[in-house]
Amino acid sequence: MKPIIRCENLGKKYLLGARETVAPTLREALKNSLKSKARIFGSRNGNRQPMVWALRDVSFEIYPGEVVGIIGPNGAGKSTLLKILARITRPTTGQADLYGQTGSLLGVGTGFHPDLTGRENIYLNGAILGMDRNEIARKFDEIVAFAQIEDFLDTPAKRYSSGMYLRLGFAIAAHLEPDILLLDEVLTVGDAAFQAKCLQKIKDASLEGTTVLFVSHNVYSVEQLCDRAFHIHSGQLQDDGTPEMVISNYLKDVSNNSADGPRASCA
Repeated sequence: MKPIIRCENLGKKYLLGARETVAPTLREALKNSLKSKARIFGSRNGNRQPMVWALRDVSFEIYPGEVVGIIGPNGAGKSTLLKILARITRPTTGQADLYGQTGSLLGVGTGFHPDLTGRENIYLNGAILGMDRNEIARKFDEIVAFAQIEDFLDTPAKRYSSGMYLRLGFAIAAHLEPDILLLDEVLTVGDAAFQAKCLQKIKDASLEGTTVLFVSHNVYSVEQLCDRAFHIHSGQLQDDGTPEMVISNYLKDVSNNSADGPRASCA
């Protein structure tokens, strides 16, 4: 079977330091030019601009219909991986190939235009996925019912609460039938009833052939939902296997680190 996601030697490097937000004046441009030359000279003498690898040498293949849970400590690189797969950011090294339409929910409000209504955002997201208006209309009522936003459907999204954002964002991502579904901590907002609906919808989507990557700190949800798990630590793929095995090794690692004291990790 051909993989639906293939990553080879994936890496993402970030330079640390401030970014300019406005165009510099002539004097500032000349000053920055001198600073740049000084950095080049400094790098030749061993003083380099600080950087951090959020991901490094990550390789894996995922097959159609798999539900893969991604666990690891804060700053491990989990969200960076999903952002690369969602084409939000580009990798520094390696490549990530996805063979199918991708739906994603990588944070509350991501993928929404704040000035558009809930109704308009549903059609916008469907169009981004490559669906025509008739296909979106066929799923429209299901999305609205799942998100429970009937009374706010024609309200601009910028007036939505975080819970409303999450409900609508998940409903759109899961109901528009993508080949690949990327989810980052979708169960951190919302009540228990909505979380249960999300879990069931993910299970249903996988049975229909959708491939799901699911980042979560809730190892119980990963164990219940997934048939495979990754443990990412300090930007590297530490473990890949059944959820039971990966979670067991991860919890042992957490316990050992707690006994030894804090350990630095990549951002």
